[in-house]
Amino acid sequence: MPICAAAMSRRSIAKSAAWRRAWEKDPHVRAARTGGFRSRAAFKLMEMDDAVGLFFPRARVADLGGAPGGWSQTAMMRCRGGVVVAADILPMIPPPGAKFVQGDFLEEETAQAVIAHLGGEADIVLSDMSPNLSGVESSDQARAAELMRAAAAFARRHLAAGGKFAAKGFQGREFDSARREIGRD
Repeated sequence: MPICAAAMSRRSIAKSAAWRRAWEKDPHVRAARTGGFRSRAAFKLMEMDDAVGLFFPRARVADLGGAPGGWSQTAMMRCRGGVVVAADILPMIPPPGAKFVQGDFLEEETAQAVIAHLGGEADIVLSDMSPNLSGVESSDQARAAELMRAAAAFARRHLAAGGKFAAKGFQGREFDSARREIGRD
């Protein structure tokens, strides 16, 4: 039995090493490092902003699931003079100028702390949340869709009139269903 465990361990290490090499070669990862961004996701958000005009000066931005801070960092850059408040259950040092609330945004205390730091309703609610992945595609998609729905519920309660909402999800049947539900609201 220990031989099988060791063989599995070596196999896992090989897969992990292969994933790490591919990740290191990813052009967005390299650009993030070169540009001083906290994550490659910052580029996805910049592309979204360029396409739809998400950000504007002096906006109040709630970044749900903010760790490691790439979306908060981008929001700070693109909302000159604005307020960015990130919330996450994971610890995070906020980007310069941003604020951070550690806690679950689904809990009223955390949601109210985010709104208090914003100084009122959010102009923009962002969600780059991802569940801890299990490797079971249908389960991971369902959990990611639930996070997207929860972020949309936060936006419905705390978004100023005419505000904007942007969220990440995993493409698939669950994503399409959640997007349709959110779009109806």
